[in-house]
Amino acid sequence: MAPPLRKDTESNGTGTSGREHPGIRRRSLLAGAAAIGAVGALGAAGCSKVPTGDTLARLKSQGTVRLGIAGEAPYGFIDENGKFTGEAVELAKVIFKRLGVDSVQPVATDFSSLIPGLTTQQFDVVSAGMYINKERCQTVIFSDPEYQMLDSFIVRKGNPKNIHTYEDAFKAKAKIATGPAYAEIEYAIAAGYKRDEVAILQDPVAGMNAVESGRIDVFAGTALTSRNVVRKSSKAEATKPFATVIDGEKQIDGGGFTFRPTDTKLRDAFNVEIHKMKKSGELFRILKPFGFTKAEMTTLTAEELCK
Repeated sequence: MAPPLRKDTESNGTGTSGREHPGIRRRSLLAGAAAIGAVGALGAAGCSKVPTGDTLARLKSQGTVRLGIAGEAPYGFIDENGKFTGEAVELAKVIFKRLGVDSVQPVATDFSSLIPGLTTQQFDVVSAGMYINKERCQTVIFSDPEYQMLDSFIVRKGNPKNIHTYEDAFKAKAKIATGPAYAEIEYAIAAGYKRDEVAILQDPVAGMNAVESGRIDVFAGTALTSRNVVRKSSKAEATKPFATVIDGEKQIDGGGFTFRPTDTKLRDAFNVEIHKMKKSGELFRILKPFGFTKAEMTTLTAEELCK
């Protein structure tokens, strides 16, 4: 099984298939932080008790769904033109339109506030690169994942310490960092690091900057985010994607949309559309512009990942 995880809803998710078992991880790549904070504040203003009844019917009636995001590229972020976009935002637009809800209103907040915000009705649904895991499944329900993800490291150009796994990093006595509440913390600890030896940085951009300046040797994150962050760097690169192995089992993560436990009807309707898009190839066409490859596509289910 995966290493012991912190028992909170800000942990990260993972997927399993065959001999692959769960872990937890989360990504954080802030874009347009000031604008995101402002939008998040507006979204929080309407807090009220969790609604009862048919949420899908309510969303159809009001014509808008509030989508909780965390300001992370490539999942949900503000682009250089000040527009909300990302795979989660664009996918939500398509699916909710087909469910009879014409407008998607992104509401940005800190990642750790997403599940609390969902349960207190700041948002109707969350999609922020949130991974599906057993701990979260005790609090919320998930759609089947739209993607799966492997790990990768941000290292100095040329990878001078030859780091390709957490065990490599530990043996090389490399200074390692990752993001807040990332599962990579637990992966590093499983490889031999003490918790206080794993530096916590704001996001992968901060991680890349720390690697470039020599303050750390490696920043641990997901393959997709790592390769996107280093694209324009002349001093850093991303290592080849890999599945972390703990106790002989591969850790594969899967991310999906998040719903309140009372909203099974909405989640089930969403799943119907996700599966149609997987079958037709439309899902990959939407995710591809945001850096996803066919290797990130998955047939995993939320039920598998929740176990």
